[in-house]
Amino acid sequence: MTIPVEDIEGQEPECHKKFHFYDIAQQIVNKMRSEAHSEAHQTLRSYPGNTNKATKAKNAAKIYGIEHPGSTGVIYVMDRAMQNGFTYGDPEWANFGQGAPEVGHIDGCADKPTHIELPIESYEYAPTAGITELRSAVANLYNEIYRQDKESKYTSANVCIVPGGRAGLTRVASAIGDINVGYFLPEYTAYEQMLSVFKRFVPIPTTLEAESNYHIDPDTIRKEISGRGLGLIVASNPRNPTGQLIEGEELCELVKISKERHTTLVMDEFYSSYIYSHPEEENGRTVSISEYVDDVNADPVIIIDGLTKNFRLPGWRICWIVGPESVISSMQSCGSFLEGGANHPLQLAAIPMLDPEVFKNEAKHLQIHFRSKRDYVLERLEEIGIKVNVPPNATFYIWLDLNELPAPINVGLTFFEECLKEKVIVVPGIFFDVNPASRRELFESPCHHFVRLSFGPPMEELVKGLDAIERVINNFK
Repeated sequence: MTIPVEDIEGQEPECHKKFHFYDIAQQIVNKMRSEAHSEAHQTLRSYPGNTNKATKAKNAAKIYGIEHPGSTGVIYVMDRAMQNGFTYGDPEWANFGQGAPEVGHIDGCADKPTHIELPIESYEYAPTAGITELRSAVANLYNEIYRQDKESKYTSANVCIVPGGRAGLTRVASAIGDINVGYFLPEYTAYEQMLSVFKRFVPIPTTLEAESNYHIDPDTIRKEISGRGLGLIVASNPRNPTGQLIEGEELCELVKISKERHTTLVMDEFYSSYIYSHPEEENGRTVSISEYVDDVNADPVIIIDGLTKNFRLPGWRICWIVGPESVISSMQSCGSFLEGGANHPLQLAAIPMLDPEVFKNEAKHLQIHFRSKRDYVLERLEEIGIKVNVPPNATFYIWLDLNELPAPINVGLTFFEECLKEKVIVVPGIFFDVNPASRRELFESPCHHFVRLSFGPPMEELVKGLDAIERVINNFK
């Protein structure tokens, strides 16, 4: 039934009262008006690939047959920041948007190499699955840290080296068949492109609630598999952006469920060293689902990780996929037509870093350093007037609920734009509402009143950025 706009905006017809059409239609109009009257939202919609159904035809690609993908959250916010005068290294800016840890010296951590030897053979292409020496080093790391009591061990045949975490996700996505794929909201922004580009599978979201601390528990997983017919689940653990964690018996239970229900788990473990759920005297304890895999070649568990976060080397783009041999063989084939493999010289340079003792020492001192930064940011936010309802117990992110702030800065996109004026960068929460094909209006997003704030930068930058956020809030009091 078509409802005239003039009826919605004026006197409610009697028939609408009877069927409650008026209330529903009024809500739709209000949401459309909210987005249309928000400069921050219209700026986002103006970017290629970020159109909704109503504006897609108007902003269609100029070149026949080519569609522009939407911008991932960090790409969009950094582009907007540069339009507002940001440059990398500018001491006046605080970058809480980039999903990367500080890369400089941290007490106790090993200093990163400034020079590497380049043997002549490293000028050649590396295999699409990576060089055997590095694959063996990754396998040994998991065996020594998580699997000493297991008979089944990972080998180089269980490891594929990839040029970055997104490449790992893309290789996996390109091999997924005609199944239902489950994921949880909010989630890492790059999942949206991965779930949109490959058309064979059906992506099915489940929204996590603040009341449950955004926790993925085994009962929820079991219910989603049964109720939605999921053949594969992809999830970050520790979770980006909420900073929450599945560990211990619950992580063990997930492996059991995946085997019982024949559902593959793809676990993004990039923040496995940034754990604060244990007492400080236990600094150095890390988390991986590999600890609970019984048979490395039969259990349907795939892990994606790398040097990016845990080793603080995001620019190296050296990451890996760990899983059954049959999966790794598939990943090797996918790499041959997707991106061709990772940088050969940096694969060689990465091998010494994967010594298990080096890894444990790095994790210990990372946790001491980042736990201190987390505590400072949480305390300062509360002083400013923003209480974090669900503090992170992992990662270096804070999922910041803006609902208690005055309008219009209680909306993530608007808060982000106002922060740019004070030279601080955050990421609007809507980018973590993994929304393939832009099915929902922005104001309908469960992440609409949030931003993600990273405490990855050095302490002096955190102080400067929080001062800027305080100015934003004071401007609207």
